[in-house]
Amino acid sequence: MRRYVLMGVVLITAMAAGGCVSKGKYTEALADAEAAKTDLETTRARKNALEQQVKTLKDLNLKLASEAQAAKDELQRIEHGRDKERSSIEGRTKELEQKIKDLTAQHRSLRNDYEDVKRHNDTLKSLVSRYQKELKDQRAVAPPSPPTSSRPSVGSPSPAPGGGAPPASVAGAQAKLPSDRGSGAAPLPAPTLPTPGLAPLNVNTASANDMALFLGLTKEAADRVVANRPYKIKGELVAKNALPKETFDMIKDKITVAP
Repeated sequence: MRRYVLMGVVLITAMAAGGCVSKGKYTEALADAEAAKTDLETTRARKNALEQQVKTLKDLNLKLASEAQAAKDELQRIEHGRDKERSSIEGRTKELEQKIKDLTAQHRSLRNDYEDVKRHNDTLKSLVSRYQKELKDQRAVAPPSPPTSSRPSVGSPSPAPGGGAPPASVAGAQAKLPSDRGSGAAPLPAPTLPTPGLAPLNVNTASANDMALFLGLTKEAADRVVANRPYKIKGELVAKNALPKETFDMIKDKITVAP
């Protein structure tokens, strides 16, 4: 259809130019029309190819844009994770620093407690050594214990050595006893009173009342001495906090721990 239109245009042009066209010119015009048609088809093919390339480039551009957006999102996610991890690490670092400070303070406190305990231990060692030395010295110079005599009966007091009168303490005790004559009651035993200068009181066997009576201790101090038995040396009365050192110094010559 286009070919006939083109030929018509050529004929019209030729008639307008001279009114009569030769066969050679017609053929030439027809060849030009074919060449123009070929060029037009070639141009259209190139156009289609270019349009296809443009479409391919557009698709590629969309793909690259999508990948770029995905890469951007991934980068933002990585940065967010990095910031979060950095904040977590900073918080953990501060926590560890605080723990280090607390442990350092605790170590310092334990060190001070250790030094106090060590000094106290050294004091106790020196105290025990001193008391052991005093015990050895006392054992080396202690006089022999006087022999114990049998206790006289109430009804018939034994005479004093050399045929003299009985001791005043015994006589006084006998005088204080009620008379059993004329009554059916049995005679009461004479009370035994400690004699000054005799054997010291054994704190491992004596009762709390005896220690309070003969040593002048308070009831609480005597109970503490009884509660912390046994004692291997005298100094343990202070080492076990049974007696204060001042009280111990006053009674240490009046007591013993020997069995």
